[in-house]
Amino acid sequence: MLFELEFAYPFMLYLLAVPALMVLWYVLSFKKHGAEIKYVHSEYARGTSPGIRVTLRHLPFILRITGIILLVLVIARPQSSDRLHEETVEGIDIIITLDISGSMLAEDFSPNRMEAAKQTALEFIEMRPQDRIGMTVFSGESFTLSPLTTDHKMLKELASGAGPGMVRDGTAIGDGLATAINRLRDSDAESRVIILLTDGINNTGTIDPLTAAEMAALFDIRVYTIGVGSSGPVPYPFQTPFGIQYRDVEIPVDEELLKEIADLTNGRYHWADSQDALEQVYLEIDELERSTIDITEYARVTDHYLLFLLPALVSLFLETILRYTWLRTVP
Repeated sequence: MLFELEFAYPFMLYLLAVPALMVLWYVLSFKKHGAEIKYVHSEYARGTSPGIRVTLRHLPFILRITGIILLVLVIARPQSSDRLHEETVEGIDIIITLDISGSMLAEDFSPNRMEAAKQTALEFIEMRPQDRIGMTVFSGESFTLSPLTTDHKMLKELASGAGPGMVRDGTAIGDGLATAINRLRDSDAESRVIILLTDGINNTGTIDPLTAAEMAALFDIRVYTIGVGSSGPVPYPFQTPFGIQYRDVEIPVDEELLKEIADLTNGRYHWADSQDALEQVYLEIDELERSTIDITEYARVTDHYLLFLLPALVSLFLETILRYTWLRTVP
């Protein structure tokens, strides 16, 4: 970590000239006031030693210089950070709009429609590392799970936790589409896409799905609609007093509505009755044209002045103690 440190005020490092001048003055002063006797008879010198206090007579000065140097580093404000990264790349802006109503728990997909849809969406996010991608979800109500972002790790974590029960049940396709449009309407990308995935029929909400589609067309947003589910009755888990029991039920999809939404927005409708079909839809979207966007990733700065301040205070404290106690009488 020490090798990655930077200084917020590097010009303050010029103050290091002060301890350098102090060392120079100390060396010259020591030579000037050194002992005058340069030779001594061996009989007098034999068996004598300078003693530990004389040997350590320079220690207070060394501690003082060390403390001053460390304080200068503190003033320069040492810190570490992830560097600001700016990059211009080719990409499109995409909002994935996912139906999280209770019917998505049907188990004609493995393990169910909800998990299969999320898994395929996560794989699609992996395929598009340079795109800004967001996610909205809907059932009886709709809300934004994540705005447009290039932080795909965060996006995938949020998407993994989405599922039935987050809001009241139902299928508000119009509201879900309108929420996605609201996230894209101010985008400056040349290509803006909504991937709307549902397995049901619009049966609630305040906005008509075709009205929302006309809004998307007005903002030049293309909507890819995906109807999910197998034809005919499918196994669905019901909670009973005796535990979960499965019954075969039919969950109809309003294909005509989804086709009309796609046509109004110059998009395309897909019927996905398997995981492979879902993957094929996302592969097709991957071939869309790209537009230039600027990506800026901001750094997180952490100060590390305590790494230098604490040793500086210890050095100056020890210097004071030694100078006025144990080494006070040492010349």
